[in-house]
Amino acid sequence: MPKRMRGLYKRGNVWWCCYKSLSGTVRQSTGKTDYNEAIAFLGERLVEVKAGKYPELKKILNYTFKQLAEQYRPWCQRQRGAIAKNRYINQLVEEFRDIPLRQFSTMLIEQFQTKRLQRGAPRKRVKKGLEGKLVVEKVDTIPSPNKPATINRLVATLKHMFTKAVEWEMVEEETLKKVRKVKMLEENNRRLRYLSTEECQRLVDHCQGTVKSMVIMALNTGMRRGEIFSLTWDQIDLKHGFILLDRTKNGERREIPINEMLAEMLESLPHRLDGGRVFSSPETGEAYQTLSNTFMRACRLAGITDFHFHDLRHTFASHLVMAGVDITTVKELLGHKTLAMTLRYAHLAPSHKVKALETLNARLKGASTSHLLHIAGV
Repeated sequence: MPKRMRGLYKRGNVWWCCYKSLSGTVRQSTGKTDYNEAIAFLGERLVEVKAGKYPELKKILNYTFKQLAEQYRPWCQRQRGAIAKNRYINQLVEEFRDIPLRQFSTMLIEQFQTKRLQRGAPRKRVKKGLEGKLVVEKVDTIPSPNKPATINRLVATLKHMFTKAVEWEMVEEETLKKVRKVKMLEENNRRLRYLSTEECQRLVDHCQGTVKSMVIMALNTGMRRGEIFSLTWDQIDLKHGFILLDRTKNGERREIPINEMLAEMLESLPHRLDGGRVFSSPETGEAYQTLSNTFMRACRLAGITDFHFHDLRHTFASHLVMAGVDITTVKELLGHKTLAMTLRYAHLAPSHKVKALETLNARLKGASTSHLLHIAGV
């Protein structure tokens, strides 16, 4: 076999090339699957670089992060979790907007991690302004620090954006290597906040409109926020009593039964014959991107603290386990791939354990003294 030409290597079925230019090392896809065609492509590039006739190199140097986001966002809309990813993109653009892609470094992103650990992104809300135009305004509150898990989602999005930037020839692979060196923060996923039955009722009572319907759905299905935001009427079968989620986080289809309370809520909503979204923002008419401000206001009115929308999922799982539902069924309803993930959600409440001890105490009180001594080994 003839010796491979220097500067050519394969990624999947496509040949990539690597060569030196005045701007540094350039790595790019030849777009060729045939080796001889890849050789010809690299040869042309070397001639153009030597003659200074390769304008694409100058374009690569001038792309900003905002320009990358404009290319990445439409691609992202076709993927699972697009709503959450779009939220991360918005926060990243606000942070890195006009920074050229080639200026990104490991240190720049690590500084971003440190900054977010101290203070998160400012809260925003969308409302109708003059002539019905939508206006985005910042909420005048000091943002609380981000959790490591939130920062990791942002950095993961950033890393993938740079992976696509290399594929789209918007930045050299050298920059991608610097971005990939950033280590993820250690996450503390032991948040086990959930509501009692009485707190659930208080929260529902203090929610209004669409948010109330979303809370009822989350409490009765354990669906993720993104799954609720993107839910369409053609996924709901009221006749047979189930919701079919075909684009889930783990990529697997999931069927969720519709109980009586959920059925009443769904039947009260205006149905769309075209199978459109179940929940749309009254301000924009589009899918919800967030409802943090409205939800947190309802929590304050209900006297509920340290509670997030995702904790409704914790509440759903916890109450199922306390009602005696087996852990495997809970796993299927939550759509977890492994049982270990479900065990984190489906914990037993301290009050539930107290009731168990009270039951044991009642039984022991009815036992004879001799029997108790026998149990104690006396």
